[in-house]
Amino acid sequence: MNSNAAYTIFPDNETLIPRFREVGEITLDLIHRDGRVGAKWIGFHPREFELLWRLAEEPGLRMTKKQLLADVWRLDFEPESNSVAVHVARVRAKLSTFGLDGILLTHPDGGYLLNALPGPSVFSFGSRSTE
Repeated sequence: MNSNAAYTIFPDNETLIPRFREVGEITLDLIHRDGRVGAKWIGFHPREFELLWRLAEEPGLRMTKKQLLADVWRLDFEPESNSVAVHVARVRAKLSTFGLDGILLTHPDGGYLLNALPGPSVFSFGSRSTE
């Protein structure tokens, strides 16, 4: 696919999808659909990755269950299952291996948020020294 074809499919060519999202000590990699802490992969399942990727888009901002169901699960209704809570618990369990389970918070008014600032990572393509 050439770049002109991409503009046709994605007309808002000012919007770029980043390969990495960094929050705290976690680097999420869209190509691998997994996260790293340092040099170690976390081992997310696809929906776990999507959940954390969405929350990392706006760290510190509360996302309701309804918003997460729409953005991650692509559902416009709330199923009777506790799917979001189960996935949050799984992500927390995987992050606890690195001592980072406290980064994914349940908001007192409902919903979830990441309690960390976006941060630089050795896996990003930001400014690098050429020395």
